[in-house]
Amino acid sequence: MSKTIAINAGSSSLKFQLFAMPEEVVLAKGLVERIGLKDSIFTVSYGEGQKHSLTLDIANHDQAVQMLLDTLLELNIVKDYSEITGVGHRVVAGGEIFKDSALIDDKALEQIESLAEYAPLHQMAEVAGIKAFKKLLPNITSVAVFDTSFHTSMPKKAYLYSLPMEYYEKYGARRYGAHGTSHNYVSRRAAEMLGKDISELKIITCHLGNGGSITAVNGGKSVDTSMGFTPLAGITMGTRAGDFDASLIPFLMEKENIATVNEFIDIANKKSGLLGISGVSSDMRDVESAAAQGNEHAQLAYDIFIYRIQKYIGQYVAAMNGVDAIVFTAGIGENSMETRRDVIAGLSWFGCEIDSEINKLRGEEYIISTKESKVAVLNIPTNEEVEIARDVERLRG
Repeated sequence: MSKTIAINAGSSSLKFQLFAMPEEVVLAKGLVERIGLKDSIFTVSYGEGQKHSLTLDIANHDQAVQMLLDTLLELNIVKDYSEITGVGHRVVAGGEIFKDSALIDDKALEQIESLAEYAPLHQMAEVAGIKAFKKLLPNITSVAVFDTSFHTSMPKKAYLYSLPMEYYEKYGARRYGAHGTSHNYVSRRAAEMLGKDISELKIITCHLGNGGSITAVNGGKSVDTSMGFTPLAGITMGTRAGDFDASLIPFLMEKENIATVNEFIDIANKKSGLLGISGVSSDMRDVESAAAQGNEHAQLAYDIFIYRIQKYIGQYVAAMNGVDAIVFTAGIGENSMETRRDVIAGLSWFGCEIDSEINKLRGEEYIISTKESKVAVLNIPTNEEVEIARDVERLRG
């Protein structure tokens, strides 16, 4: 039995799960928050409902990783570092270099750093996490699992923008997508739940969280996805605008005296979406609550969110010339029965129908469509961490 850690590093956070492999048993999971700030928070859950929590100052990712490893020893989750044989790192941008997960050697690490401009909010934090583990556990199998890899199967007609071709050829300006590990996991799990070979299925996966994306999966391969060159594009999200006309950028910069394009992009990334429209919150639970109390802007934010999802589903039914299953996943997709209900209510022309009682269930895998529905509708909690751990085992050989 080997033990593998799946890591998801943010600029000020480090999320992890420790697995016994190949059994895929979760031995521990936790989160380090507020890295680089005062009163950092470290929590780990393990055993049968046991929980360990600390609040202290954690200066950087090196210190966070050291604390994580030391705590695994202190809590007797591992008896020695040598029990940990692999670490898998979630990395947002793989560009056109990484079409699959990859072992991280010096060259791969340089390439990952070189792609930082494609995901400036995420990539260097992930590099920091990789370097911290390399420093403390230099001899274990280290693997990068890329959000974009699953989408490298898209055809050029799906990923190219209608801009001068030289921009793609010189700078890699194209659609890359994101959430690929999640879309891959839930599409394959949907095929298993339906008792069918994924190669025979046309599936639309809806990863709906604070960030959200829709993907068309034909025969197990991504053929189109809603996020673009960066995770800003696509549907309305918690704080991200999703699709909008690029001509609005200079127009609004002049009207609002916004000094730089980067300042505007920051607004589109952090102050838009559900938050920007509702004026209430980026959290769908707060938006739904405010809408129920008669807040018109909150209701409008919710309606736009649903409408954009429906539009992308309609596009992808056309792109694949049909659909066999629609999957909901991630925080909103898994937990908001209202979102699932209202999205599907607008797709009755395609023969979609959900069972209102089953749709009320949360937190588990369910086929929520009726027996009469022509399209299967499923609610599947995503598990990106187990996908990461599986890739570590696969590449360890």
